[in-house]
This record gives sequence, structure tokens and C-alpha cells, in this order.
Amino acid sequence: MRFGRTNSTRCYRPAAAFASRCLAVGVAGFSAACSAVIPLPSLISGDDVTSSIGASPSPLSSSLDAEDWRRARAALGVALDPQGNGAAVVWDNPKSGAKGSFTPVGQARPSDDKICRAFLADIGGAAPGQNLQGVACRDKSGEWAVGDVKPWKKI
Repeated sequence: MRFGRTNSTRCYRPAAAFASRCLAVGVAGFSAACSAVIPLPSLISGDDVTSSIGASPSPLSSSLDAEDWRRARAALGVALDPQGNGAAVVWDNPKSGAKGSFTPVGQARPSDDKICRAFLADIGGAAPGQNLQGVACRDKSGEWAVGDVKPWKKI
């Protein structure tokens, strides 16, 4: 057998290049895997709100504060429930004086993996009354998202 420098060098170079590339990729991958993101608790208390100025918590009316909308949203969920009786559901907030009602319109219908239902809303109290119509859709988590709200005139 003949062992020439040329043949052994040719065989060694590709293996060495492959090994050095694998080593470089392995070190880079290991270094990336060692980095981790650790969430830190917020230094801001839960009472602080970081949102745009004047943003209303309610998609229905800017006159509703967060507590008004919490109470209204609960009533909306009961009114629009497909298993419900289809009757109007009223809500109020004695502290702010806001009040209103939701009346489901028609049957609930499926739309893009959600259940949607039209409604009429009557919002009153301390602010001038508003009559609205809209559509809300419930996702798989059970939350109703209000959309397509516009004024409605009673006939």
C-alpha cells in the first residue's frame, strides 16, 4: 500500500472542515440555548393604568367607566347566551348612576369559530341616554367581543 501525503491530506481536510463547522454550530447553538428570559414582577402597582389618555374601557360608550363596563359586560353575556330565553337583561351601577339594558335580536349564528348574535343596547343614567345596535361574538374562551356598534333609532 502506498500512503502518500497527497491522499491523506485530501481525506483529512474535508473531515477536519466538517468537524470544525459542526463544532462552531454546536457552540453557537449551546450559547443560544443558555440564554433565557426571566420575567420580573412589575414595579408598578395593579392600580396604575398605562393606557392612552381618554381611552374608554367600553366599546359601547365613552360615558361608561371600567366598573360600568364590567357590569354591562356581564349583563350582555347573559342576554346573548344562545341557551337563554331571549329576554332583555338590565344592569346598573349605583355608585356612578349608569344603567342600561341589552336585548338580543334574532338567533345566535356561527361565524369563524365563534358564536355571534345581534343586540340592542339602551344606555342611560348620569350621561344622556343612548340607543345602540351591534353584534357581539363569543370565542372559545367564553368572552363576548363587541363589534359593529352604531346608533339605533327607536320607531
